[in-house]
Amino acid sequence: MTEGPLSDLIVLDLTRALAGPHAAMMLGDMGARVIKIEPPTGDDTRSWGPPFIGEREEQESTYFLSANRNKESLVLDLKDEDDKEVLAKLVARADVLMENYRVGVLDRLGFPVSRLHELNPRLIVLSITGFGHDGPEAKRAGYDQIAQGEGGLMSITGTEQPTKVGVPIADLIAGMNGAFGVLAALHERETTGRGRVVRTSLLAGMVGVHAFQGTRWTVAKEVPGLAGDHHPSIAPYGMFATATAPVQIACGSEGLWRALCGAFGWDPAEAEFATNPLRVANREALVARIESLFSSGPAEHWLEKLSDAGVPSGKVRSMDDVYSWDQVLSQGLLLSVDHATQGRLDLPGSPVRFDDNPFSSGRSTHEAPPTLGQHNESIREWLDS
Repeated sequence: MTEGPLSDLIVLDLTRALAGPHAAMMLGDMGARVIKIEPPTGDDTRSWGPPFIGEREEQESTYFLSANRNKESLVLDLKDEDDKEVLAKLVARADVLMENYRVGVLDRLGFPVSRLHELNPRLIVLSITGFGHDGPEAKRAGYDQIAQGEGGLMSITGTEQPTKVGVPIADLIAGMNGAFGVLAALHERETTGRGRVVRTSLLAGMVGVHAFQGTRWTVAKEVPGLAGDHHPSIAPYGMFATATAPVQIACGSEGLWRALCGAFGWDPAEAEFATNPLRVANREALVARIESLFSSGPAEHWLEKLSDAGVPSGKVRSMDDVYSWDQVLSQGLLLSVDHATQGRLDLPGSPVRFDDNPFSSGRSTHEAPPTLGQHNESIREWLDS
């Protein structure tokens, strides 16, 4: 059995695309045995690309690879009665079942929650939808970019027009929320001995991370606009042009403002910028002053100067730069696995570390994302044992 804090759990992953697969992968990273149930055509993301890697006959989508490590793949046609019986046997043995079908689809396939709990009263069921399981929009299909827009995130992202985040953030947050809910339900099961249904949605995830931008409306009745590259409530806190590349600064306190002024020879009590509310109100003038200074030298010079003064700052790294950065490598954030057809692959690693294993999320080894149906035989043999 794979080591890890969740190594005693069996998870059935009936999800596809990203939100559900990401939730299941989070549990797999921590040692759970995750059995990914795929239709004969495979998870949708197996065909999402380019880019792909490998020869045409054995191509793998980099999108699929990003969300399916530490899983086994079993192909089942849930319109076939024999395959439905296989799923029923798996449900009886599992701890968790995850699905992200549209509302009502699992019922039509013959596996409503009532039957799932007849088969296994201890089963935790995670259901992820686009817009929630009830209400007037419940039956809408949920896709990340639609949820980013409908959930308000795009209205505060960008500089000149609403802009989506560069990763499918609605999917990823829904997956994280789902995994969090599953762990809470598993903890509760230790007391009650019974399972329950955990529900979340892409929409709920987007609203759930509004944070201070949400309370600007709910409490102050101020509709936030595009935040651009600067924090709407703190200044200076954002991205600034230099003679070579942009630099980011985060002055999150008056002490840091004084430190920045000391580094640049400015008076921190200057009337126009003496307090954070004044600096926010006069942001354009403050940005212009900083960028005028920064235009005289390269980014590295200003980063060194800010660092020496103790002012939080940083560069904007490209992906290739991130994955070659010593700090990222020191945190175990690049994971090497052996793939069945592609050989050695490097993947983004788990963001969680435990004190007794600083380079993984508790597992002694990590497994590559599976090829379609890679574990058909071994899983069926296990069910019959």
